[in-house]
Amino acid sequence: MRRLPPLHALRAFEAAARHLHFKNAAEELGLTPTAISHQVRQLEDILGLELFHRFPRPVHLSPEGEKLFKVVRVSLDNIAGAVEELSEGDHDSPLKMSVTLAFASRWLLARLPLLRKEAGVDVMVEADDRIADLHGSGMDLAIRYAEFPGEDAEWKKLFADQIVPVCTPSLLVDHELPTPEEIVKLPLLHYRWKTKSPNAPSWERWMAQANLDIQVRPAVQSFSEEIHAIEAAVNGQGVVLASQLLVADLISEGALANISEISLPGHSYWAVFLPNHPKRQAIDRLIVWLDR
Repeated sequence: MRRLPPLHALRAFEAAARHLHFKNAAEELGLTPTAISHQVRQLEDILGLELFHRFPRPVHLSPEGEKLFKVVRVSLDNIAGAVEELSEGDHDSPLKMSVTLAFASRWLLARLPLLRKEAGVDVMVEADDRIADLHGSGMDLAIRYAEFPGEDAEWKKLFADQIVPVCTPSLLVDHELPTPEEIVKLPLLHYRWKTKSPNAPSWERWMAQANLDIQVRPAVQSFSEEIHAIEAAVNGQGVVLASQLLVADLISEGALANISEISLPGHSYWAVFLPNHPKRQAIDRLIVWLDR
């Protein structure tokens, strides 16, 4: 006979370990934080081990908790995958895909009809700048913008990105490409990069790349979202350092122009999903189509 703790205690532990926050785990499972705490304590009593270090805050896993978490997470993922695969009509259901707001509006949405026609895949798009938790959100895959792959799932690289200066052609004198010195005299737009990185794009870094040893002028407008800075550039409000992938369609339409050969390295776009996913064939077709 297998020696197994109660499933409800393992489930509560896995959610708490994944979030490293009892309240967030409780919200996911529809319980109270007190119930999560009791169930984790029950598991610790059964094992005779401390799975979490609760002080100092925030909570973090003990070495024994880390070891158990890796096994329980994979096991629960496999159970959920098997149940989903056996569910009636599962193979015909759309792929649930989490993407950023900018990627959805500036690249993906216009291509959804082609995706259905050419790859034979229907997707349900969840646009959110928060990173999707594939272990607890019900998402089948996510498109993430990152410098390196993570260790929480399977990562397939789709596109490498560059950060380029763009503005509406109406800001250019005689539609000639300006020099770097002329570019930094244009109204500069700024936005807050979502990922924490010392290599976040900035006009200071672009000027260093252009070998300009002058003080950068303050931005005429700052935004919390890259997509809003891009829209401001389309409306002629200034020049912005933007993802080449996100502005490619606007450049081809003539709404924006890439005004310099000097660029900054961006991150890469990755397709992220859980190993042994029951919809792996549909995911693979989607990845092949995206990576054309």
